[in-house]
Amino acid sequence: MYRTKDVEPRQSLLKIKWTASALPMGPRKKVSTSDPLISHGRHFGRTVFALCNYPSLLTNGILRLEQMEDTPLEDFSADERREHRVFEHLLESYPGLIEQLQSGSEEELIHIGELIGKGAAGARGDDTKTLKSAVLNWIAPKGAAIRPPLHRNSKINRGFNHELTGSLLCPAGLDWKDPETRENLRSGKMSVCGDQWPIFLYTHHTYDADDPWCGLLRSRLLVSAYKHVFTSPSSIDKEPKATFVRFALSSSSVFSRTDTTTDSETFYHSLLDLFEDPDESKEVNELLTWWNRYCCYSSPLSGTHMLPSQVFPTSSSAK
Repeated sequence: MYRTKDVEPRQSLLKIKWTASALPMGPRKKVSTSDPLISHGRHFGRTVFALCNYPSLLTNGILRLEQMEDTPLEDFSADERREHRVFEHLLESYPGLIEQLQSGSEEELIHIGELIGKGAAGARGDDTKTLKSAVLNWIAPKGAAIRPPLHRNSKINRGFNHELTGSLLCPAGLDWKDPETRENLRSGKMSVCGDQWPIFLYTHHTYDADDPWCGLLRSRLLVSAYKHVFTSPSSIDKEPKATFVRFALSSSSVFSRTDTTTDSETFYHSLLDLFEDPDESKEVNELLTWWNRYCCYSSPLSGTHMLPSQVFPTSSSAK
């Protein structure tokens, strides 16, 4: 963990102004410079934190390190603690980054954040683009075609507009088969917030109100998405990431944190809230152990053997 003692005091740091929370995505900016930070951003956005404003993350993180000379991290708000954990992960995952931040100007710090953000945005764009088509292969009835057909390059008929995608996106606890519920969802009379989780997150798309953890985040659809993003597409065929799957099933054409239809950012953060809830640590660890059965044999990045704890560390082993 990076503490204040690891950072050399710089007079210029005091002139940096706090920005808004770094964990929501910032506005899109075009950065043309090629840099290894872009490649790292692709990796970091896929494996550590998907939706992030990196210039703000770096700015807030450096300022918070100075504040932590007098104030322990535990005294910060929950959102600030989460943001700082992401910041620490970024520093630890890219050797020499802290030195670049120490020696550079405020403008250079922001530029570094833009490069990392460009990589993360590029990976997110690639994943959402390819998942748009691939998801249709995974949800099609075995041995049959989707009826009415869904176009691979257009999403206008997806979401609650289609019987199949609507049934998968229907919030857990609601009955898609009920005509009134189905019509209210399609018309928008019944709005769905990001923290109302869709039924496709559950094994066999079945929700148990008496045991909400039963099958949660263990669906075959999520396993397919994970393999699609982190391994070759051929592994999907042999054995058929939740935010992007949810988007792929929706009728929204552009991934946006401000899209009131998908509310992707709220959805993503609601899942993180669950994973970071100490009262749910036992169930979370069991879930991570379950996922390790699907990815402990090879690293998504290097293809080398990895132990389960190296892929999805449990809360007891994660630092």
